[in-house]
Amino acid sequence: MARKHGATRLSCMTQQKAILIDLIHPRMQSEHSLDRMEELEELVHTYGGIVIVKKWQKRFAPHPKTFIGTGKVIELGEEGKTLGASLLIINAQLKPRQTYELSEQLKKYKIQVWDRIDLILKIFAKHARTTEARLEIELASIRHMGPRIFGMGMELSRQAGGIGTIGIGETNIERMKRHLKEKERHIKDKLETYQKGRDLQRASRKRNNLKTIAVVGYTNAGKTTLLNSLTGRKEYAANELFATLDTRVGQLFLPKRAEVALVSDTIGFIKELPLELLNAFASTLSEAVDSDLLLHVADASDKHFFQQLDVVDDILKRLGVDQKPRILVLNKIDLVSSATRKEIVSRLGDRKAVCISAQKGTGLKELISKTEAVLR
Repeated sequence: MARKHGATRLSCMTQQKAILIDLIHPRMQSEHSLDRMEELEELVHTYGGIVIVKKWQKRFAPHPKTFIGTGKVIELGEEGKTLGASLLIINAQLKPRQTYELSEQLKKYKIQVWDRIDLILKIFAKHARTTEARLEIELASIRHMGPRIFGMGMELSRQAGGIGTIGIGETNIERMKRHLKEKERHIKDKLETYQKGRDLQRASRKRNNLKTIAVVGYTNAGKTTLLNSLTGRKEYAANELFATLDTRVGQLFLPKRAEVALVSDTIGFIKELPLELLNAFASTLSEAVDSDLLLHVADASDKHFFQQLDVVDDILKRLGVDQKPRILVLNKIDLVSSATRKEIVSRLGDRKAVCISAQKGTGLKELISKTEAVLR
């Protein structure tokens, strides 16, 4: 049965219930809007929530106050109250004023408002395992939440203060600004300690002429599985978005060079990933920036394969490493038919790739051989 725009209700039991809404341009193709919603729903499942309503709002431009329009807010509030929803998740990055207005209007329905970045940060917090990763997530959260708090405070100031007076809301703004700045500085100081340790490690690698390889790619492409297969490590790998946030490093023996190279994993990329989130994970991404070679892992079985390639290419460009030596690795090739494989190779044109299955070990010898050739 063909999927249609509108509301889709799903069964749920005990998980946190969420309503999803995406603002789409009236001329956007139906398939594209469905794909956007599908990825948002997968993010919710990764977080641990359950989707009870999915809706699309057609607008040429976001509503300046509520993003989706006041009528739609009331409609979703009433529906959420009936179905017991506790979250409304907008598939976009909201402005501080929009978050405030939505939160105020949905307060009586006891529904929280998150944007796409809030959801990603919640997933990051769930998967962070090291102190450094937790600090980076906390820093990103402060930078994301800060402008909202100031916007809410200014609203309070207008309500409480008068001409020639300083309202309590304005006082709260200054207090919150100072608190957030102090907290941000404290986190940065801690992260700088980790960075200094990493700088010493890199200097040591260079002195010993150790080659470094960074594994990059779209989230859930199989980067950690490939790291484990190449180096013999047994890092956590799961079939979900952002399963890996921390930097992991393993050793790969290069037989033709008779030496060892260091292979590091990195955070997975995703479309519409804001710059502040990239900056927050500077430690993980610095492994890619300073490496001698990038292994760009792509899920050949994903129907959005080429769109994901473009997303990764764009982010590597934003990081300033798009000219670094790179090998395109088509992973999960065992899940792809021979016809689809030929089509992918044909569409890639001059962009050569190595086909592998990181889970089954298929194609790893060819990948290692090509790695040696590039490093040489």
